[in-house]
Amino acid sequence: MDLFVEGIKQALYLLIELNREIFSIAWRTLSITGPSVLISLLIGIPLGVVLGLMKFPGRKLLLSLVYTGMGFPPTVIGLFVAMFLWRSGPLGFLSLLYTPTAMIIAQVIIATPIVIGLILAAMQQLDPKLKLQALSLGANKLQLFWILIKEAKIPSLAAIMAAFGGIISEVGSAMIVGGNIKGRTRILTTAIVLFTRMGKFEKAIAISIILLFLSFLANFALTYIQQREGIYWKR
Repeated sequence: MDLFVEGIKQALYLLIELNREIFSIAWRTLSITGPSVLISLLIGIPLGVVLGLMKFPGRKLLLSLVYTGMGFPPTVIGLFVAMFLWRSGPLGFLSLLYTPTAMIIAQVIIATPIVIGLILAAMQQLDPKLKLQALSLGANKLQLFWILIKEAKIPSLAAIMAAFGGIISEVGSAMIVGGNIKGRTRILTTAIVLFTRMGKFEKAIAISIILLFLSFLANFALTYIQQREGIYWKR
């Protein structure tokens, strides 16, 4: 118990004094997670809309792959990305292994199925007449896409938060493809593992507080928007 209390005290001191190492790790985490979420949205939203609204041969197979991807172990994803980026692998000539770029690739693969799955579920819940009404009013494909996204904006926001939460808390693939290199690929989750193994519990706790705070901010933002939209629609 004394170890825990002392660890909390020292962790708070590190946060109050704005410890450079800890906050650089936090910033690096956001600089990797941010682009990962953005790329997964750019890929996942259009695919989610297409899978949610269109019927075509092979759709059931693609849906099965998406749902499987939503629960795919991140460690396994890290393994396959590492094999592709390995020196003797198909993409080894790019020398991307143990770089932030490799971590972004792995995180995009983790987050994209989550985005696709939530978006297609949102599309399937929309009123089927909405698409016909938009087309009858002369909307083109791009305008129709935008209308449908606006109608499903709350689930779309949920997709953003789910993607963010899924990759900012992930450690397995980050360790495999990033290597936890100080000043380069060390992020919040991998730093927690390292400092815990080293017995530096004050740093591990301080980083855990930052990680929990970021997760809280993401969930608070989503809840606030949901409540705001709910009040709007009641009016």
